[in-house]
Parts: sequence; C-alpha cells; structure tokens
Amino acid sequence: MTSATGAPSASEGAKQDAVARISAFARKASFETTRLSEQELAEVAGVTPPGSAIYVSAIPSRPLDEQVTTSSMLHGAGYEPVPHLAVRNFFSVTAMEDHLRKLIDGAGVKRALVIAGDREQPEGTLSDALAAIRSGALQRLGITEIGISGYPDGHPRIADAALEQALTDKLKAAADAGLGVRIVTQFTMSTDPIVELVTKLRQRGIDNPVSIGLAGPTSMTTLLRFARICGVKASTRGLMSNIGLVKNMIGASTADPIVRALAELEDKLGNIHPHFFSFGGLPATARWVGAVATGRIKMTKEGFDVQKA
Repeated sequence: MTSATGAPSASEGAKQDAVARISAFARKASFETTRLSEQELAEVAGVTPPGSAIYVSAIPSRPLDEQVTTSSMLHGAGYEPVPHLAVRNFFSVTAMEDHLRKLIDGAGVKRALVIAGDREQPEGTLSDALAAIRSGALQRLGITEIGISGYPDGHPRIADAALEQALTDKLKAAADAGLGVRIVTQFTMSTDPIVELVTKLRQRGIDNPVSIGLAGPTSMTTLLRFARICGVKASTRGLMSNIGLVKNMIGASTADPIVRALAELEDKLGNIHPHFFSFGGLPATARWVGAVATGRIKMTKEGFDVQKA
C-alpha cells in the first residue's frame, strides 16, 4: 500500500526495511556439508556466491580422504572450504599435520573448525581441541583462523561451567598462538538460547565473531533426529510451541523465525553470522538461503516465506 503521494506507507516501509535487514544477514551465511557429488556442487554454484565459506564435516566412520576430496571440489568451484578438524580421529599430532597439509596443498585451506569430534575415546594423544591448539601444528602449517564450538543449549555430557572454562582456555591458547578465533555454535531450534549465549559472551568481554548454527530446510522427522544425535534437548522440548518451525509439518521446516529475530538483533549482539547445517542436503539449503539473500521473501506474522522465482 502507498500513500496519496505515491510513497510507501509506514507499514510498507517497515516491511521493506525488515526484508533488507534479513537479506543482508543471509548474505553473510556460511554452510556445512559432508560429501558432495558434482551434480550437487553444480546446483550449489547456481545460487551461492563464490567465496562463500562451506564447512566440511568429519565423520569417524568415513575415510579422512573424503574430506580432502570434498574440500578440493569446493575450492575448485571458487568456494572456501573450512574443514572440521576432529582431533580425536588422529593417532598423533603428526597424523593431524599430515591430513591438514593435504587440505592446505589440495584445497587452499586457511581456516579450520577445531573440535574434539564424535569419537568417545581418542585414537591417540589428542583428547580435545585445546590440545590441538597448544600443539603448535596449526600456525606452523599456516592456518590463520580457527573455529571453536559454542553450545546455545548446553552439552549433553559437559556441565555449563566446564564449557565456559574450556572456551576461555581455547581463546587464550589461540591468542598465544597468534590465531584468529570464530565461535561456531551447535544448531538450535529456538532464538532465546542463542541470544542468551551471545549476550553472556559479550558481557564477558568476548567480542569474537559468532557463527550461529541453524538448520537448513528439512523434514521435521530429520530435524528431530539430528537434534537427538547432537543433544539439542532444550530446543527440542520447546519445538512444538515454535509456530514458525512447525508450520510446515508435512513439508520442510525452516528457520525463518530465528533468522528474522537475529537480523533484528544483529546490532545488539555484535558480530554474528548465520551458519546453516544442511540436514536436507546442501543444494536445498543453498537455494533457500539464496532466495532470502536476494530478498525473495514475504513477511509473515513471526517469520517469512520464500517466494518462487
């Protein structure tokens, strides 16, 4: 609706401003994947800007060379691969260095997400991310920035106080090593835990960039399955009251209410970015984020709907 002068009405102007904020926020997105076929990569390339960061996960049951192959494919297509360095998968610091060197030489890797990994018992001497940071291997090989984990919903096996101390220790060790640090959170299905976590970080004087883990479009069944695997219990309990996420119970669920809320809170929360887990496949996630980033959305009561091209 426009005014008598032809200018947008106040309500229409507010909607346009909201769309612009959401689109700008989505344009800062990073993504996460495991393996990619050439066809899937071609689909991603059609909607995702070159240079975008795409994290490549490490699964204990899969060969490490698969991560190198996927990272090389992404690099060749003009994207920045950011591999998960799951340190418990390595027998030694030397083995970790050998793998990292393959990623650097074959895929131009400059950043890595340093995590303990899903393996309950370490394969060798590296028990956690802190040990890898302190080893000196990362900066020795030319890594300039690392990602470390954040947990909006807490950790299923680690107390909150221990998580806070671990974060403090990793930030200090990285600073001592001359490494930049980005905090990359586990995915969540509610806005409140994210806001609480980032607010606490800022109150502690931690102004590092925070990549907020969100789920890309996927079925509700798949979303709940990954929530259980990842220990996202607090969000799961509140999921059924989150209208935005359950509005498409039969089709795909999307994180539009969270994206909208974070875009509105970005100035308050500081340096934050959306980071999408592609549980429904990277092409589907990339298409959804691409539509949002180009403003192809219609505002709804709590979130927004993506419009067809």
